[in-house]
Amino acid sequence: MNDRQFYDLLLLGSLAAAAVTALFLLFVAAPYGRHVRRGWGPTMDNRLGWIVMEAPAPLVFALCFMVGEYRNTVTALAFLLMWEAHYIHRSFIYPFGLRGMDKRMPVMIAGTGFLFNALNGYLNGRWLYTFSGGYPNSWLLDPRFVIGLLIFVAGFIINRQADRTLRHMRENGGSGYAVPQGGMYRWISCPNYFGEIIEWIGWAIATWSLAGLAFALWTAANLAPRAYSHHQWYRESFTDYPPERKALVPRLW
Repeated sequence: MNDRQFYDLLLLGSLAAAAVTALFLLFVAAPYGRHVRRGWGPTMDNRLGWIVMEAPAPLVFALCFMVGEYRNTVTALAFLLMWEAHYIHRSFIYPFGLRGMDKRMPVMIAGTGFLFNALNGYLNGRWLYTFSGGYPNSWLLDPRFVIGLLIFVAGFIINRQADRTLRHMRENGGSGYAVPQGGMYRWISCPNYFGEIIEWIGWAIATWSLAGLAFALWTAANLAPRAYSHHQWYRESFTDYPPERKALVPRLW
């Protein structure tokens, strides 16, 4: 089996695994954050767990860029900046805004996240900088890139604003949970997840690749069920939770 055949096998496997993941998470909330519970093996510090989970994505992608054959274009650099803008924040900044110094995460969850992010970093980075044949600088003016970039930036902003709202609540209200207000929280329970899904849909369009599509599907498969679990938790935990608020998609779901 050569490198390209191995890559294609991993890509097809990731597409199949996305469907299985979505089905599983519809019935079982991943045990971290507000859904953490006993019975999932040894645990580790929550912040460290987040770093372990997320760090492979920017590191593996950057490695693929450095060793790739098709990295010497402005387009290649643009894709690198898009990816790293999301993941450097998610890996090395976001964890230190998490609530509660005593929160724990199952080691199994951190390990699974590590593998997931390493795989997606590899699939996307390897495609862009080795197997794609290269994206010329003219791709920056292609409607697919322009539209994808605009969608990516919109999702990025939604995600950051939602995270900022939660961080300010933690700073002002201690380590307990409360009902988020303002911004897209007026309409949905998880605008941070909505924004992240939008980001990677934009990425899939901008790269116009099966790897990008697989990552967008993986993201939705993971975050859509979790958004529903969050939504149900809010409704059960707060009797005054806004009844018109949806889980993930404004006015729809």
